[in-house]
Amino acid sequence: YQNLYSRLELLFASSALLWLLAFSWVLTYPVSTRYWKSRPTMVVLGWLMLLPAWVGLVYLKQARPDGALIFLAILVIAIADIGAYFTGRRWGKRKLAVRVSPGKSWEGFWGGFTANLVFAFLLSVFLQLAFFKACLLMVVLGFASVASVIGDLAESMFKRDAGVKDSGTILPGHGGVLDRIDGWMAAIPILALAHLLFVRPGAL
Repeated sequence: YQNLYSRLELLFASSALLWLLAFSWVLTYPVSTRYWKSRPTMVVLGWLMLLPAWVGLVYLKQARPDGALIFLAILVIAIADIGAYFTGRRWGKRKLAVRVSPGKSWEGFWGGFTANLVFAFLLSVFLQLAFFKACLLMVVLGFASVASVIGDLAESMFKRDAGVKDSGTILPGHGGVLDRIDGWMAAIPILALAHLLFVRPGAL
């Protein structure tokens, strides 16, 4: 299995780098459209963003057939969203990416990030993790929380450039499918990579 694990690690690490690149596009939008706006490029980006997330879900399900890891991913993304929403509503002043998503603020971002750190701490206490593993869990969930925000912002950028509010109409009142999984696309590869590197048998 070692060869397979190495390929998966490369896939998920490459996905993380791609999302970092996408974040740089968000920060420099609309100037950045010159790099990704062509139809062939968008088709390739779609595959490169969706495929690692799907493989990551399959891997996490195989790693824990009871679905615990996927449930953890859902919690991390939901906590990032909820923490950002309430913190942003209460204290949000500095815009995170005003040209892409005017409603998001840095205060909201840090609120969601902090909420996930608190969640990671409480989870480590519940699982009675040693200090090193508890710190590692906080780091991983922190990165996954940031990744979910980047996924959300990147999808908002693509929608804004296309001049649409929702990515589709298949889910009335909830936007399109991509509006529901944008955070997943970026966060799942991070969690899968972390499991490969630190949790799977023989990882450490």
